[in-house]
Amino acid sequence: MSGATVSTDVVIIGAGPTGLFAAFQCSMLKMNCILVDALDEIGGQCVALYPEKPIYDIPACPAIEGGELIEKLSEQIEPFSIPRLLGRRVEGLTGSAGDFRLETNKGDVIHAKAVIIAAGAGAFGPNRPPLEGLEEYEATGAVRYSVRRKADFEDKSLVIAGGGDSAIDWALSLSRLARKIYLVHRRDKFRAAPESLSQLEEAIAKGVVEKITPYQLKGLQGSEGKLTGVDVATLQGEVRTLEAEHLLAFFGLATDLGPIAQWGIDQTRSTIPVTPSSCQTSLPGVYAIGDIASYPGKLKLILQGFSEAAMAAHAIYAIVNPNQALHFEYSTSKGVPGSA
Repeated sequence: MSGATVSTDVVIIGAGPTGLFAAFQCSMLKMNCILVDALDEIGGQCVALYPEKPIYDIPACPAIEGGELIEKLSEQIEPFSIPRLLGRRVEGLTGSAGDFRLETNKGDVIHAKAVIIAAGAGAFGPNRPPLEGLEEYEATGAVRYSVRRKADFEDKSLVIAGGGDSAIDWALSLSRLARKIYLVHRRDKFRAAPESLSQLEEAIAKGVVEKITPYQLKGLQGSEGKLTGVDVATLQGEVRTLEAEHLLAFFGLATDLGPIAQWGIDQTRSTIPVTPSSCQTSLPGVYAIGDIASYPGKLKLILQGFSEAAMAAHAIYAIVNPNQALHFEYSTSKGVPGSA
């Protein structure tokens, strides 16, 4: 419902994996919180960009898909009945630690004692290739920038463009389903994990993936949104047409802090510097965790975001409960609501 007025201890901006775990940590410390996200569903990039992509560095999970990880995190906070304002973008922030007022683009007003920014890369969207008629093919799904359902590409001919982890990972993953995969990159070298590069060389040797380098995208072939081929060209202008029904372009995300950039918080290259021990920003009472937070030695890993969520929640406790000492307890001692 739009136009709500809410009072809470902590408002968490961003309902991706880091934001969800921050909600759990705040709730375990008996602080009320609310989740706000610009997307219409929780999950952030895990759901919007790679719900079926396996993640291998979540502790105790040898492999877990992005969508499944979000389901588990949602299940973890279910006992706390945490309110969610989805499909909203936080536009304004005023006040100070202990007494903040936030406003969304839907007219909601949130009063909170502290703020956690867990907005991932901020407002994000794909870097789109400058190809004529691109929108027509995007509308039909012939051109995409993420994989929501691997089954969509079964027995299809694909061009995958890009030279980083996403391009390599999806070329390997979809090679088990697709009829043909062309991997296009403007350089001969790819930027990916060593194990992934080793698997890619094996796939190329077996003919499962065909490497097209050094080429870059030049044009799209087809009509009425139905793709039949992708034109690629060398820097010398040599053109080749690859027969394909889909183009998957992985050129990274165009990120933007959006309204957050106007809140008077220090910024560095679309990230927010924080104090490593607490994740507090330059604005007292406002904390940043996950990919949007930066400090020396920072690793952009979900597991590091989980650690930052815990540190921020414990630091916020003193703001929410200024006259009460926090006695640290392990979850095995205090349990969670509804646990045996």
